Amino acid sequence: MSAHVDLLVGEGQWLTHADPAGGARALRLSDGPSGLRRERSDGSTIPATCFPPAATLAASWDPDLLEEVGVALGEEAHRLGVDVLLAPGVNLKRTPLCGRNFEYLSEDPLLAGVLGAAYVRGVQSMGVAASVKHFAANNQEHRRHSVSAEVDERSLRELYLSAFERIVAEASPWTLMCAYNRLNGVHASQHHWLLTRVLREEWGYDGLVVSDWGAVHDPVAAVRAGLDLQMPGDDAAPPRLRAALADRSLPEAAVAQAADRVRRLAQRCGPERPTTGIEDVAPAHDQLARRAAAAGTVLLANDGTLPLTLPARSRLVVIGRQASRPVIQGSGSAEVVPTAVSTLQESLRQALPDVRVEFAPGYDWEELVEGRRVPRDPDSPAAQRLRAQALALASGADAVVVCLGHPHGIESEGYDRLDLDLPADQDRLVAELVLGAAPVVASLTTGAPLVLGEWRHQLAALLLPGFGGQAGGAALADVLLGVSEPGGRLAETWPLRLTDSPAAPTYPGERGTVRYGEGVFVGYRWYDALEREVAYPFGHGLGYTTTALTGIEAVVVDPARAVVEVRIGVRNTGERPGGCVVQVYTGEVDPVLPRPPRELRAFARVRLEPGEQREVTVELDGRAWAFWDVVGAAWQRTPGRFTIAAGLSSRDLPLSTTVTLPADPAQPRFVDEDTLAERLQGR
Repeated sequence: MSAHVDLLVGEGQWLTHADPAGGARALRLSDGPSGLRRERSDGSTIPATCFPPAATLAASWDPDLLEEVGVALGEEAHRLGVDVLLAPGVNLKRTPLCGRNFEYLSEDPLLAGVLGAAYVRGVQSMGVAASVKHFAANNQEHRRHSVSAEVDERSLRELYLSAFERIVAEASPWTLMCAYNRLNGVHASQHHWLLTRVLREEWGYDGLVVSDWGAVHDPVAAVRAGLDLQMPGDDAAPPRLRAALADRSLPEAAVAQAADRVRRLAQRCGPERPTTGIEDVAPAHDQLARRAAAAGTVLLANDGTLPLTLPARSRLVVIGRQASRPVIQGSGSAEVVPTAVSTLQESLRQALPDVRVEFAPGYDWEELVEGRRVPRDPDSPAAQRLRAQALALASGADAVVVCLGHPHGIESEGYDRLDLDLPADQDRLVAELVLGAAPVVASLTTGAPLVLGEWRHQLAALLLPGFGGQAGGAALADVLLGVSEPGGRLAETWPLRLTDSPAAPTYPGERGTVRYGEGVFVGYRWYDALEREVAYPFGHGLGYTTTALTGIEAVVVDPARAVVEVRIGVRNTGERPGGCVVQVYTGEVDPVLPRPPRELRAFARVRLEPGEQREVTVELDGRAWAFWDVVGAAWQRTPGRFTIAAGLSSRDLPLSTTVTLPADPAQPRFVDEDTLAERLQGR
C-alpha cells in the first residue's frame, strides 16, 4: 500500500513517481494550451510553437482546425518528452474581466465543448494525454484559491459542467484537472459530488483526475472525494495519507483505485520517449499557426476598404507598438517561448515591395514596480510627442492601419482585469486619426472584449485578430491584403459597457463567496433575454464575400427521442470565394420556467464559391430542448412548441420555424407545495 500512496503525489514540480513493479514509469506534465512550456533543469524554457490561444482559436468555430492544432501540439509534446499537456481550458467566460479568459474558449458551453473535444482528440492521437481544465466553476482569477462559487444546480448542469460533459463523452480525455476554487463551499479538489458522483458515476469517466498546482488543502479528503494525483510534489502529503490508512479514515480501496488510474495513464502514454527536438517540424507548425491566426481573426466592421488594394508607389502608414513589438499571448503558466515571431510592420513590407510602408509607434509603455506594463499618461510630453508624430505621418497617406491593445501582462493568470477600457493614449490617438482624410483600419490585440469609443463608427474597418501567437503578424498582413479570409466569428459577446455584463452586479463577490445570481443567463443568453443593445453580438463576424440563407426545414425524425433534422439553404451572393458559420439556435415558445430566448444548439462552417448554393444539415437531439430538473435530478423536456432559428449571429437570425415535440417519457416529479394547477401543467 505504501507504493500506492507514493503514486498519488507528484515527484517534484513536473514528474510523477514511477512504480516499476506495477508497470508504471514516471510521467512528465507540462503547461499548455497554446504551446508547450517544457522547462529545462536550469529553469529555462525550451522554445516551442506559440499557437494562438484558445480565445482566438475558438473564434474560428472550426473543430477540424482545433484538432489539427491539437495534433501539432501533441507531436511537439511527444518530441520533447512530455506525456501530459495541461490543456484545454474550457471554463465559461462568465465575466469579461477574468484575467484568464484568453485561455478559455467561449461564453457558450456547446461551442466550448465541441471545440474542446476536437482539441483533445488531436492531442491524444499522438499518444499524449490532454488535461481538460479547470473542473469546475473557475470563472475568475480574483481570490481563485479561496473563493466559493455559489452556483445553483440547474446553472451548473446547463452551463458550467456542460462543456466538460461533452468532452468526456466525445473525446475521452485521459486526464482532467480540478480547479482551485471552492464550489458551493467545498474545494473542487475535495468535492465528492463533483469528482465522483457526477464525473465518474453519472458520466462514466475512466481517466485520471489531477489537481491544479497547489490546489489540494487536505490530501486525505481529496483522495476520498475522487482525486487521483496531487501536483506538484508535497513531502507532507504521503505521511498524512499513510496515517489515514492506518486509522482507517481513508479506505484502502480509494487509494488503490487512484494508484491504478496513475498506472493506467502511464500505460496509455506508452514507453518513455527520447527528447528529439522540434526543429524539423517547426516551419510547418509556424505555417499552421499562421493559418490558425487568420482563421480566428474577426472582421467586426468594414465599409469595403478591406481587403486593401494599393497601387504601386502609394503610401500605407502603420501605427502602433503592437505592429513592431507584438503582444502574441497572455501571461502566466500558459506563456510559451516561441520559435519565431512575425510582425505586421515587416510582413507588410515584404508583401508590398512596390508600396511605401511607413511606421510610427504612436504610443509606448512603461513599467510598474510589480513588473506589469501599463500605458503612459496620454497628457505626458512623451505621449503627446508620439501621437503628434503618428498624426503627421498619417497625413497624406493612402491608407492607415493602427494596431491597438494592452501591453503584455494586463491579461494574465492570477489576477483579473480592472476594466474593459482601451489605454487612454491609444483611445485619443485613434480618435484623432479618424478625423484625417485617409481611411483608417484598426486592429485590436486582446484576449477579451474592450469597450471602444465612438470613433469605432468612423473607422473604415475594424479587425479583431486577438492574440495571434507567433505568426500573428504575418497572418494579419494576409487578412489585410486578402490573401486569407478573416475567418473568425465572435465566441463571446462584446458589451457596450462593463456594467451591462451579466456578472457585473455580483463580481467579484464578498466575504469569500461570489454568487452566480444571473443563473442560466450568461453571455448572449443574458443580453438577448433583456433585449439589451451590445457592441457586437455573439457569433458576429464579416467576410470578404456576402452570404444569404435561403430556406429552413425542420423534420422530427424520432419523436420518442425528440431528434430533429434541420436543413438550411446557404448561398454565396458575392464575387469571391468565402466562408460563413451557419448557426442554429432553439427556444421554447411558452416556457414553463425561465429560459433564455435562444441557445446555440448546432453550427457548421461552410465555404462556397461565388454563386454556389448548398444545403447544410444538422441534427438536434433531445438535449437541445431539455432543462435540468432540480427536483427530479434529471434532464427534462416539456411538451410543446419550440422555435428553431438559423443565421449568422445570435442577433442575425433571418430564418426560423417551429416544431412540436411530445412529452418526455420521464414524468416531472412534484413537491408537496405544488398546486393542482401546477401539477396539471407539468410545472
